[in-house]
Amino acid sequence: MDDVDPGVNTGRMKVTVRPTTAQDPVLDEIGDLFNDYRAHYGHPGLSEITHRWLREQLAERRLQLVVAMVGDRAGGFITTTVVPASLTLRTFWLIRDLYVAPEHRRNGVARALLQHVIEAARASGAHRLSLQTETGNAVALQLYASAGFQPVAGLQLLNLKLT
Repeated sequence: MDDVDPGVNTGRMKVTVRPTTAQDPVLDEIGDLFNDYRAHYGHPGLSEITHRWLREQLAERRLQLVVAMVGDRAGGFITTTVVPASLTLRTFWLIRDLYVAPEHRRNGVARALLQHVIEAARASGAHRLSLQTETGNAVALQLYASAGFQPVAGLQLLNLKLT
């Protein structure tokens, strides 16, 4: 995800979408957004811990992060991870998180972030791009469907809680 989007005019604002790293000066601002994202899902606001965790994930390359800059402020982000696809001997990308600050919602920010990741995954030769969201998240499901994502029939999501 090395390409910087030259800017998308969403009709109401110009959004610049670009990859970020653990050394990016805007990472503290993204960390605040990430903390808001976690709070949205009922997790406690642990700003210092959230910032440290996010920086560590990026530094260890476990997570890739793309930021949507609205003017000179971070307006949203999307995270992905690359996973080996052993049967095809390729990779697939997994979208882990997508969040847009409330004041920038319904302005094309999420769509710009999603499109950036789709293009980057395609350019990398990834076999597929996957994501998961709650069944009741109608707005997200509509966005994903409009981008071409489809439910996967015949698969069951299973988890084993370890802690």
